Amino acid sequence: MENVKAVPAALQTKRIKINFPLNLRKLFKQSIVLVLLALVWEFAPLTGFADPAFLPPFTDVIQALWNLILSGELFHHFAASMVRSLSGFALALVIAIPLGLTIGWYPLARELLNPVMELFRNTAALALLPVFMLILGIGETSKIAIVLFACTWPILLNTIAAVGNVDPLLIKSARSMNISSFKLFVKVILPASVPTIFTGIRMAGTGAILVLIAAEMVGAKEGLGYLITYSQYNFEIPEMFAGILTIALLGLIINQGLSMMERKLSKWKQQVNG
Repeated sequence: MENVKAVPAALQTKRIKINFPLNLRKLFKQSIVLVLLALVWEFAPLTGFADPAFLPPFTDVIQALWNLILSGELFHHFAASMVRSLSGFALALVIAIPLGLTIGWYPLARELLNPVMELFRNTAALALLPVFMLILGIGETSKIAIVLFACTWPILLNTIAAVGNVDPLLIKSARSMNISSFKLFVKVILPASVPTIFTGIRMAGTGAILVLIAAEMVGAKEGLGYLITYSQYNFEIPEMFAGILTIALLGLIINQGLSMMERKLSKWKQQVNG
């Protein structure tokens, strides 16, 4: 009876040795650099390699972040920034994707609009911020407009490239089946364009936050950019770094979320390749 009871325990131990080390090893590889960076950040000011007045220890920044969360101040600024960035990002999706599909599919549209695109694609969004503020004021409209402008170009250009780079063999095979142009566009062009389009969407998602933060530093009374600038002016350095850390985490979450959405929408391509 003792031998019978010992067998499941041995099997269980063997199963743990096979499964868990792989997961722990992967987690270790993904987090080791971040952990080392946090340790350097923590001990550099404590050991005198950095001035604590300008670079507070990492634990002080986490404490400031936690205090901002408890007071509700961080959520207030976070919500203001998210409303602005999501509004501009959503408008860019609605405008840029259909326009990019049209330009990529119709050569005449590409020839007519290409000079305008080349002009504005090379214009930095922040360089136009004073123009947006003069025309639209310093309220919410100008901030949403600058995000819309910044997000439109990566989505638009990647959408045009996606349509133009579809494998010609796919198009010839579909046309050999005598399907209509509309079905060819919906069944072949759009699915094949999804990965490249999402590359532009991911670039725009990150850019939406960065451009908005810069705009909020210039003319705003709420938002993460305002929080950072206000903390700097009042020499609340831990709070300033807490705002910067929040932006970094937000960008990471947005990028991971868009990556997951891309994998779901392009699952057919993964199945073909795998």
